[in-house]
Amino acid sequence: MDENGKAENGSLIIRPVGPEESGEGAPYAPENWPQKGDNWGWRTGRRIQSSGYFQDRYLYLPERLNNLPGSTRKQHIFASKLSVERYVKANFPDADLNAFFSSFSWKIPAVPYPSTNGNLLPIAAVPLKQIPGEQSDSDTEAVRCKAGNKKCASLILEEVEKYSPSMPCDICCSEPGFCRDCSCILCCKMVSSAYGGYSFIKCQVQNDEGICGHVAHMECALRSRMAGTVGRSIGLDAEYHCRRCDRRTDLISHVNKLLQTCDTIDSDDEIQKKILNLGACILRGSQKADAKELLSHIELAISKLKCGTNREDMQTLDDALTAYSTGLSDDDSDVMEATVNGSPSNVRTGEEPHDYLPHSLKLEAEVDEVLQALRKSQESEYKLAEERLQLHKTYLQNLYQQLEFEKSQLECKSSSNSNLLSRAVRKRKEQIGEEVRKFEALKKIANGFGRTSKDILKEHFDVEFAD
Repeated sequence: MDENGKAENGSLIIRPVGPEESGEGAPYAPENWPQKGDNWGWRTGRRIQSSGYFQDRYLYLPERLNNLPGSTRKQHIFASKLSVERYVKANFPDADLNAFFSSFSWKIPAVPYPSTNGNLLPIAAVPLKQIPGEQSDSDTEAVRCKAGNKKCASLILEEVEKYSPSMPCDICCSEPGFCRDCSCILCCKMVSSAYGGYSFIKCQVQNDEGICGHVAHMECALRSRMAGTVGRSIGLDAEYHCRRCDRRTDLISHVNKLLQTCDTIDSDDEIQKKILNLGACILRGSQKADAKELLSHIELAISKLKCGTNREDMQTLDDALTAYSTGLSDDDSDVMEATVNGSPSNVRTGEEPHDYLPHSLKLEAEVDEVLQALRKSQESEYKLAEERLQLHKTYLQNLYQQLEFEKSQLECKSSSNSNLLSRAVRKRKEQIGEEVRKFEALKKIANGFGRTSKDILKEHFDVEFAD
């Protein structure tokens, strides 16, 4: 047998390997395909089937194919036979797929070890939950999320390829029902991918074995003082501290992603408010200059949304916010809906005087209620002013028309009736003068009901005042 896992007659020599082991070429990956020197890479996962084969195994493109013009990934990773088949069909339509897959073994056996009763067991099968059923040879393997989430990122091939490999984790990930890709590491509840996954953060800090890959609700992180700006010994400044890998992530780019999400939401102001309020909570208190500037823009956007700014002004603001969110990488960034009272289960909120988030959210809600009430009162005042002004305008227009008619009659009548018509025209002019003075008083409502004379409000708008 040669060092590449082939016997002298060219047949494959299948050897058991350990979890997270990797290599190039035969027996577990193509070699010299499609050209000589193109050796594909392979890696095993950690889950073992009861049959003794790895449940998860991965293929890597050889360096030459990975660096072809137009390639957008640093390293293309395949997590299933179906994804490999699609790639080969798309890029090498004349290739013989049967010959391609027969050149290596898709199944990879795990290294066995002796148990207490003398039987051989897969080396990684004891600490990890075994998955029943033998792996299919036609890529129909059952891939399931441990949390039962049908929309989990672990079920989306593109997401798996994008964030692979992830570092091994036998702490939280060994718990039943916990999924690294969709379970919050702080409250263990599922995260949501709605509206671009605005409410959670995925730790992408690199380590020797891959990225961390654990997710957390941003609100959970803020409440447990593991995100935002936190003083004392933690010393966070618009950062996120991952409890699993103990590393930090700057959150300014994460907030920029939130602004990108807001820019795609045109008709739901409430969702925009939630996203913008979350961004404000993340940045508030930061000493970083770019964080302060970004926070001022977010607070301006929040105030405009709450006050019902017209769409032209909002578009101008959207353009300004979009300028902050251009040129970002495709890093991901989903949060439980922000609550005013209470906290997510399994999260310690603490009673520290600097833990301002619950109070901040409550103040936001109170201000929002006041502004909503103000908007309603202003709308009713506006409708009243509009009604009275329109009525008086119509009345004045009718008087002017009557005056013109009477003046024309005066010019056509004989002298015997001229005195009578002259008196009528004179009285009409006096009446119009009086109504014009009333109209001028009505126009003072332009300053607002609060700055308009009580006498005008009482006389012309029927506004009563308490004694």
